[in-house]
Amino acid sequence: MKTGSVVRRNKDILGVAIGTLLILSIPFVAMHFTSEVDWNLGDFIIIGALLFGTGLAYVLVARRTPAVGKRVLIGGILAVVMLLIWAELAVGVFGTPFAGN
Repeated sequence: MKTGSVVRRNKDILGVAIGTLLILSIPFVAMHFTSEVDWNLGDFIIIGALLFGTGLAYVLVARRTPAVGKRVLIGGILAVVMLLIWAELAVGVFGTPFAGN
């Protein structure tokens, strides 16, 4: 394995980590200016893992997929799945199927 490819791989993963931190900084800063954003440490950990995991999955799949169109499609699918999970965790969009009425 070439040294250049190892450096490139690490840069991709570092980019995902930095992107995750930048996205998480939005609610962190908002918490200092409004009471409408009320996240605890668990919220940051869960959403950070979701964002980082999705980004890492895209990086790993994109490395093995040479066609740009397929990478865009896979990225779109990963983004939609991530947003659906985020919405469910945030407000319970889909509800609990076994909740007693």
